[in-house]
Amino acid sequence: MAHLLGAEALHLEYPTKVVFGSVSMGVNEGDRIGIVGRNGDGKSSLLGMLSGRIEPDSGRVTRRGGVRVGVLDQADRLEDALTVERTVVGDAAEHEWAGDAGIRDVIAGLLSDLDWHAPVGMLSGGQRRRVALARLLVGDWDVVMLDEPTNHLDVEAISWLAGHLKRRWATNAGGLLMVTHDRWILDEVCTATWEVHDGTVESFEGGYAAYILQRAERDRQAVATEARRRNLVRKELAWLRRGAPARTSKPKFRIDAANQLIEDVPEIRDRARLQSLAVSRLGKDVVDLLDVSVGYEGRSVLRDVEWRIAPGERTGILGVNGAGKSTLLGLVAGSVTPVSGRVKRGASVRVAVLSQRLDELAEHLDEPVRAVLARLRTNYTVGVGSKAQELTPSQLLERLGFSSAQLSTPVKDLSGGQKRRLQLLLVLLDQPNVLILDEPTNDLDTDMLAAMEDLLDSWPGTLLVVSHDRYFLERVTDQQYAILDGRLRHLPGGVDEYLKLRAASDAAPASPAKTPDQKPSSVLSGAELRAAEKELASVERRIEKLQQQAADARAKLADLDQADYQLLGTEMAKITALDDEASALEERWLDLSALWE
Repeated sequence: MAHLLGAEALHLEYPTKVVFGSVSMGVNEGDRIGIVGRNGDGKSSLLGMLSGRIEPDSGRVTRRGGVRVGVLDQADRLEDALTVERTVVGDAAEHEWAGDAGIRDVIAGLLSDLDWHAPVGMLSGGQRRRVALARLLVGDWDVVMLDEPTNHLDVEAISWLAGHLKRRWATNAGGLLMVTHDRWILDEVCTATWEVHDGTVESFEGGYAAYILQRAERDRQAVATEARRRNLVRKELAWLRRGAPARTSKPKFRIDAANQLIEDVPEIRDRARLQSLAVSRLGKDVVDLLDVSVGYEGRSVLRDVEWRIAPGERTGILGVNGAGKSTLLGLVAGSVTPVSGRVKRGASVRVAVLSQRLDELAEHLDEPVRAVLARLRTNYTVGVGSKAQELTPSQLLERLGFSSAQLSTPVKDLSGGQKRRLQLLLVLLDQPNVLILDEPTNDLDTDMLAAMEDLLDSWPGTLLVVSHDRYFLERVTDQQYAILDGRLRHLPGGVDEYLKLRAASDAAPASPAKTPDQKPSSVLSGAELRAAEKELASVERRIEKLQQQAADARAKLADLDQADYQLLGTEMAKITALDDEASALEERWLDLSALWE
């Protein structure tokens, strides 16, 4: 493959830090390279040097003649006075850009909800970011460099971006460099991974999962590698190989080496033990949403929501922006009141919310971290059973990436990622038994995400997560629900099922409104419709019966011997089977209902 650009002996330093000692690398045609590393280690600086926006102190960057480089950095460089159309396609006439299938795909994937003629100055920060990304992707570049391209994108848009990048580089001889903490898109798109650490850049073959395997091999062989970091990598590898079957088919994996690495690694969560602890802390009642509806200013947001949350449940919530995810979490937390229906809350429930606003830190901004921690509990239990250990708040912060020196740093001087980690610690030390995480991955690098996931693996309570980070959502939750058209729907097929439902919804033609006297239309005969109606009623009764049986079974968990993990596991398996059968019947109910629409 032909060479596009390269770097020779790059050296970069700031007054207080050497960012890169002497690094050399190259980008060839067809390369799709993901760049990972801790926050502050120089990922954005590396892109800056390779793109020519940052001049290295020594060394040089070379380009093949005529190579065009397009860059999406984290700075907002858009002109407020220009319209969205002018910003994205410039002065091109409408028939020119509208006739280009690639440009239409980018606009549909990123900007379908924006006013094409609105000034950029009127857009939100997230909307401006999408406009900047679209402007770059409609261009004709030999090398594309993306710095955190998934920021402000939802699950659907991230899925679209992954598909776009793969399609683009399947027919394009150019190169791609992408800095991101979104591990799913790294695994989905990239053919190589560069890890930036300790002033160097280390290259690995394959996407994120293959990188984790190779890093685990490297750490196993390096005697001086710290045991904590090695164990985190091995634990995450165990999940990648065991918990996500689709990933195991990737040919980049050296299967024998992977099996040898994880042969003594237990499952990432002791579910029976965590369930037992959750029941003992919560009792049999958590939060039940019973036929709940919510609306604002005459607009319906949620309709007829029926959700009985069980002790120890770990659930991810999906939905487009504005679908009602925050409203649903507000119902659980008690900050939102329904307009109809009832919210039933267990007597021992203590809900904590890890919000996007860092509210827990607002009153401590001028205090050093050490002083904030001094007011809290003196210890925190990590792990379950025989592997449980007591950590002080300082030890827990170290586990989350803080150094001893940073304990004396005022909260206001911490980075965004450090504030996020401190916020999580304050929430956990308050000992909630229901934890709500609202976009918890913001500002965190891949290592810190793995550390947060490891911490949550041993947390014995009910966990509800809203996140656009698909990898994190699948990693820390055991089931997913979606808010679709104001209703809560279980997703037995997880995120993939959600994306299919959304694609089908977008592709379905709008049906004309029916008048009150209008009868259901169908190609079925009267007898067939009567049979379908009879089956529909039967399915509804069966679903209600299964849901009640599952609810009764969950209630009985509190009366079981909590030390009998085998019995608890058997009972949980029965509950799961009941839930799965109800979900399958819901699919049939939807098919039958469609005959009457």
